[in-house]
Amino acid sequence: MQDLLILIVVAALWGASFLFIRVAVHDLGPVALIEARVGLAGLALLAVVAMLRRRPAWRDRRRYLILGALSAAAPFTLIAVAELHITASLASILNATTPLFSLLLSVAWLGEPLTPRRLLGVLLGVLGVGVLVGLGPVRVDPALVAAVAASLLAALLYAAGGIYAKLHFVDTAPMTVATGQQLAAAVLLLIPTLLLPPPRVPDLPVAAAVLALALACTALGFALFYRLVARLGPTGALSVTFLVPVFGSAWGALFLDEEVTPGTGLGLLIVLGGVALVTGAAARRKP
Repeated sequence: MQDLLILIVVAALWGASFLFIRVAVHDLGPVALIEARVGLAGLALLAVVAMLRRRPAWRDRRRYLILGALSAAAPFTLIAVAELHITASLASILNATTPLFSLLLSVAWLGEPLTPRRLLGVLLGVLGVGVLVGLGPVRVDPALVAAVAASLLAALLYAAGGIYAKLHFVDTAPMTVATGQQLAAAVLLLIPTLLLPPPRVPDLPVAAAVLALALACTALGFALFYRLVARLGPTGALSVTFLVPVFGSAWGALFLDEEVTPGTGLGLLIVLGGVALVTGAAARRKP
């Protein structure tokens, strides 16, 4: 019961991240917003690590910079850019394609087999994205297509970051990895933020959204997620993928009055069906 509660809380926090990005991105701009997100989250996680009296081993800074780019700096920024043109709901659903990209990269990078069931999952995911774009509540135009492409590229980078972490950080404490990842992302985005400063001074609601995004969705979300990984294993923790777009759509509808059309619901079901085929196969291989 405790694990289920943690799973729901993580999904709710990560689903809310798309809401807070949508609230703040027009005032701060994508780059400055994400710099604030990863910088504050990294410092918060560093404080937790210090309170736990752990001595993080960050000798290989180059690998942390690569991980920070793949898993935080680049995908976070791409999602923020996308949410200049698409709803938080659509962005959260598109992000649910991450396990599908993870499968494709695992086949190409790690030589894992592409079974008919997993191939069907990927094809369903592609169909779901097509339904979301074609039947969603937003008019199809070049800006929408570019935003969807940015969201899918972010999902691809998340998948690449997960595989990179699996290859290079398997013996490193999860909290250390999460802290180094966020701080490395902050370092990578520092100069771009100076070149692309916020277009205006944020008001109180925007500042509150940034704090919630950094401290709750990112720092607390990662801390709880890695606790879930320790208790359930990576495959069990991956089930959070099914809930994040549900919460993302719900938060967008509740707080931003975003329209959830039948096409949105149908696309969500098709994408999650594809993810279920892919992750279900992984669960059977790794009991």
